[in-house]
Order: sequence, then C-alpha cells, then structure tokens
Amino acid sequence: MKLVFIYQPITDLAEAVRFYRDKLGWEEAWRDGAETVAFWLPGRTAQVMLSTTDQPAGPMYLVDSLPAWIAEHPDIDITIPPYAIPGGAVAGLTGPGGNIFYVYDQPDG
Repeated sequence: MKLVFIYQPITDLAEAVRFYRDKLGWEEAWRDGAETVAFWLPGRTAQVMLSTTDQPAGPMYLVDSLPAWIAEHPDIDITIPPYAIPGGAVAGLTGPGGNIFYVYDQPDG
C-alpha cells in the first residue's frame, strides 16, 4: 500500500482551486473535467485530490490489485463498494473511529 492521494470533497471547484493554488501556492498535478483537480503536496510526497463527487474525505492508497487486497482483508468493512475509475477500480473502507479510507488499483493505467 502506498499513500498517493488525500481525497477532499468540495462543493465549489473553482473556489477550492484558487485556495490551494493562490493561497497555499501548491502546484496543480492534473485535472479531470470540471469535477476533479489534484495538487501536489509540498515535497511531492502525495497529492490532495479535490472533487465535487459526494463521498467522504479520506486517504487513498494504491495497491497492485484491489480484488486481491479486499480478499486478503475480509475483516475490514467495505463502506463504498468497488467502482471503476480510469484504468482501475476503487473502494471505500472503514478504519478505526469510523474513518473512511480508500484502496485503489490502476493495472490498466
């Protein structure tokens, strides 16, 4: 597992982009249409992914295979069932304290 993104839901993408770009001075990494923009964290250790999608905030970890990872961790509750993303799939799971985290793969990406 490798931390790649910190997912942050937002309601106004333009306002959020101005905040992270203009106030924090972060560099834009990529964008997907009019609903998602990612910014590099200082030091480029990971990215903050801003999105207007309606899901809880949480870290996103890259794994080699999402189905294999889920099969190897049957005791972790899946909160958001796996769904397709460009080049792979992602699922939301529940950790200690009810916090959501995401595990995803991109074998085709």
